[in-house]
Amino acid sequence: MKVLLADEQDDPLEPEPLIVVAESVLHAERLPDDTEVAITLVDREEMTSLNGRYMKRDGPTDVLALPIEDLQPGEVPKTIPDGPPLNLGDVIICPTVVASNAASAGVDFDDELALMVVHGLLHLLGYDHQEDEEAERMEARERVLLSAVGRIRP
Repeated sequence: MKVLLADEQDDPLEPEPLIVVAESVLHAERLPDDTEVAITLVDREEMTSLNGRYMKRDGPTDVLALPIEDLQPGEVPKTIPDGPPLNLGDVIICPTVVASNAASAGVDFDDELALMVVHGLLHLLGYDHQEDEEAERMEARERVLLSAVGRIRP
C-alpha cells in the first residue's frame, strides 16, 4: 500500500497517524498491495476553491474525495497482473474545518480527523450516503474501520 500524504497548510500535522488509518482501511478492504492513494491537507481558502470547482458548492468543507475508478462498495477491484498499480484517487481534508466541526460537536479532533480519512477513502471505494440505506451502510463501515485503529466515530 502506498499512501502519499501532502500537508499544504500553514499548521502542519503529524502525518504518521493519518497514514496508519489509511493503510488500515486499505488492508481491511482487501485492496491489492500495490494500491496507491493520495491524501492532501489544505487550508480553508484552498478547500473553498476545490469545493467550488469539483462540487459546485460555496465555502469550505471538511473532506472531498476525488475517485479515479468507479468502484462498488465492498468489492475488491480487479487489477492486471504485472500492470500498473491501482490508483484510487485523492482525499482532500481541511483540518481547520475538521477542528471547527469537532469543537461544535464536542468530540475529539483526532477522532474527527480519522473519520475524515476513513470517510474519504470509503467514497473512493464507491460508498455513498445520498440515500438513508447507503448512509447507514457507510456509517457502519466507518465505525468498524475506526474501531480497528482505536478511534471512535463521533
